[in-house]
Amino acid sequence: MLSTFVALTAISASSGEQLRIAVTPAQSFAPSNLNIRARVVRDAENRALTVVAESEEFYRSSQVPLEGEQAPSTIMFQFRGVPDGEYQVYAILTDSVGHQRAIAQQTVRVIPSGLGQ
Repeated sequence: MLSTFVALTAISASSGEQLRIAVTPAQSFAPSNLNIRARVVRDAENRALTVVAESEEFYRSSQVPLEGEQAPSTIMFQFRGVPDGEYQVYAILTDSVGHQRAIAQQTVRVIPSGLGQ
């Protein structure tokens, strides 16, 4: 998992502004609903957007197809009931053959609520 994140971070630094994400809340109590807003520059090559929330003990992802220049520039995702942990939330923009065009990431923290302890 760590090597995947390192590779994603390296690609993210070179992807320019084709893709940006904003995750709210950046810090919350568990279980949390993470709201992810992805902003994609419209391009004929864009075919899919995948969003992932990953911690050491939890993984959730969602993918939407894109129709190139006809796709919306803002796409919203929500991951409900996310348990406590430190998460790398990242989005991957791909073309028609699955090549990565851009990656954006943000770290968020979900704090244990203390209930049931």
